[in-house]
Amino acid sequence: MSVPAAAPGATVDRRLAVAPMMDWTDRHCRYFLRGFSPRTLLYTEMITAEALLRGDAARLLRHSEEEQPLALQLGGSDPDRLAAAARLGESAGYLEINLNCGCPSDRVHAGAFGACLMAEPRRVADCVAAMRAAVKVPVTVKMRIGIIGGADGGTARTPLRARLAVFDDADFGRLVAFTESVSAAGCTIFIVHARQAVLGGLSPKENRDVPPLRPDVVQRLATQFPTLQFVLNGGLRTAAQAQSALEWCAGVMLGREAYHRPYILSELHQQLFDDGWQRPDERALLERMARYAVRERAAGEPLNAITRHMFGLYAGQSGARAFRSRLAAGARSSSAAADFFLY
Repeated sequence: MSVPAAAPGATVDRRLAVAPMMDWTDRHCRYFLRGFSPRTLLYTEMITAEALLRGDAARLLRHSEEEQPLALQLGGSDPDRLAAAARLGESAGYLEINLNCGCPSDRVHAGAFGACLMAEPRRVADCVAAMRAAVKVPVTVKMRIGIIGGADGGTARTPLRARLAVFDDADFGRLVAFTESVSAAGCTIFIVHARQAVLGGLSPKENRDVPPLRPDVVQRLATQFPTLQFVLNGGLRTAAQAQSALEWCAGVMLGREAYHRPYILSELHQQLFDDGWQRPDERALLERMARYAVRERAAGEPLNAITRHMFGLYAGQSGARAFRSRLAAGARSSSAAADFFLY
């Protein structure tokens, strides 16, 4: 049974989402993942407001209707610039505008946005208020449970790892204050990565693994603000873990697990939505991607920009390694047909 994706303007179902991931969740990745669930909420990679306002907005915002339901994540810290970028996103058909207050990379930090904004709740509130005034679609915030950096980071007396082992009442108080300030500006939906972010001292990869996961902190926050919606992000690896979290949160957001093992989206879709949808078999998914690749190649898109996202198709199955090898070899070949992976 085929279930159509949500049309622009439809109410966004947040129970299941795929996280915005830099260099991964581009439009080709999103098209591929859509084949595993017609209703999972997908997010763009973070796009800075300045890139949209000074660059090729049409190219950066380009997507296909098949990717819906789809949200745009913006990076920035200037309310007026974010408002203008949000208007572009809404006009392009995105169902939600999300402000990145969670990315811990040094490059993002140097641009005065991402996780470092958690130290400036008033500024974030101003940004949210400006974006909400500019668009009719929901404006949401993606954040961490806190930040550690500068004087709050590791010292000779308290090494970073020891500091990370503690999440005390003062830490929770800062998290509450941030949420309170931003919600007062009209944000009612918070996507929370259940780790602290270390600003300086850890790489982006280490920031995904080293700070301890604390979903209990997000649950405590949800209890503190019962009128707000909280989506849990971070460390969700199985459908059972996601289902357990959904007993207390409004939604779950999966990242790399969904990228490397996209079948988890199908499993959760069938459990959560109960709409009769059945996942297509691997051949049907490949045929879908072949049609897409032919279309995109005709428009000048390089083949490997599409196939690089497809390595998880046979994850955990017999023949997965052979498929990945064939995919990699074909994508490197300048003479490969757009649908080479069908044969």
